[in-house]
Amino acid sequence: MAESTVAMPDMEQTQAVTPTETSAVETTRPLEHYITPPVDIYETPESLVVIADLPGIDPAHLEVRVDHHILTLRGQTQYQMPGDLRHREYTLMSFFRQFELGEQMDQDSIRADLKHGVLTLTLPKAAKVQPRAIPVNAA
Repeated sequence: MAESTVAMPDMEQTQAVTPTETSAVETTRPLEHYITPPVDIYETPESLVVIADLPGIDPAHLEVRVDHHILTLRGQTQYQMPGDLRHREYTLMSFFRQFELGEQMDQDSIRADLKHGVLTLTLPKAAKVQPRAIPVNAA
């Protein structure tokens, strides 16, 4: 299988230093925290299937894209507590994961289905190139 996980980029906090006060550091955006969702990958004769657990993800906040043979899964959780928070032991985190796809995948036909926090991606295999005779037309 030519597909492989791509290393997650470092998510760092961006800081800016004012020109007049070099000792004062100002935070310009919050630190981004992502978790790598666990996946199962299996192969059928027609496709590869990727199943990812994405609890708390709304389809409106989930991005699945392919760019230059890189399949990217990115999701932002948007859970709101119905009342005043008294105690928290579990926090929903945003998700990020990338896979490098081989040439044998039909990237234009990838299908994504999200049901009950489980994302199922179906990556069809590209049609094999078959030798064929090319007819010659007389002009």
